[in-house]
Amino acid sequence: MLTAEQIVAAQKANIETIFGLTQKAFEGVEKLVELNVQATKAALSESANSTQALLSVKDAQELLTLQASLMQPLAEKTVAYSRHLYDIASGTGAEFSKAAEAQAADAQKKFMSVVDNASKNAPAGSETAVAVMKSAVSAANNAMESVQKAVKQATEMAEANFNTVTTQAVSATKAAAKKR
Repeated sequence: MLTAEQIVAAQKANIETIFGLTQKAFEGVEKLVELNVQATKAALSESANSTQALLSVKDAQELLTLQASLMQPLAEKTVAYSRHLYDIASGTGAEFSKAAEAQAADAQKKFMSVVDNASKNAPAGSETAVAVMKSAVSAANNAMESVQKAVKQATEMAEANFNTVTTQAVSATKAAAKKR
């Protein structure tokens, strides 16, 4: 049985975890707002410069050249923005995953302690039931670890694919700009 002190300690730990995760979420939002403010400032400045350049165009050829010269930096900045956005999201997600894994490990440890205590106090002849219970808990723990590994591998693969796509997008934009 759980004592009042154990329940209070568990609640305190849960509240600390919630506040810690809330803090991480707000840090992620702050980073996102900062990124968007910087991107907006840069876009306004570049828009003003582009407008000035467009107003000084004298013929169609110069307009096409100007248009081509504006596209590559735009694509590169879009890729950089996407990279920053992805970094913020993955960093915040990693903090949440780390906290979830720690909570799961702690809960698993506590549950195993309860199972061990129950097996020590179990009546004679219940060894088979206790062994089945321990086996089921072990299987569940193994399944959870497998899922966590699969999620980590999928995340790493998604990040690698994101990096590949952004590199290809920048390369394609550079190639298209050179052709003009």
